[in-house]
Amino acid sequence: MKTLFIVRHAKSDWGHPGLADHDRPLNDRGRGDAPRMGRRLAERGVRPGLIRSSTALRARTTAAALADELGLDEASVQLDESMYATSVAHLLEVVVELDDTAATAILVGHNPEFSALVGRLTGADVELPTCTIAEVRLPVERWTDAADAAGELVRVDSPKD
Repeated sequence: MKTLFIVRHAKSDWGHPGLADHDRPLNDRGRGDAPRMGRRLAERGVRPGLIRSSTALRARTTAAALADELGLDEASVQLDESMYATSVAHLLEVVVELDDTAATAILVGHNPEFSALVGRLTGADVELPTCTIAEVRLPVERWTDAADAAGELVRVDSPKD
């Protein structure tokens, strides 16, 4: 059994019109929500083997906050440029290539692809607001089998919950 937490990055700051989308930072709400959601995971006893994140500043800042609250070191966060502005098909490739030594993994990235990824893995129709976490349980022993597995949406946790 594998567990995948699919996390949309925390709320970003749109107040810098000349800034490239990839370089947008978190806003005040995002800087508060990301560690709060990490604490929620820690309180539930979640211990991911790894966190893989888009390289966009807002995603990697969210991933770092989650890692910090979960007591993980920086090496546990893998930055993946291919997770920025991508497709659900590519995100499935990212999932099936995860390290099998990790029974639990966290992906941090962007919508609309992350909501669609939850749907692809579980059949559930969900929308992930910023910093929302979808927990997906996959009935597989190896990540390579995840793309064809009928996963279960265990919960969706939002900062507003």
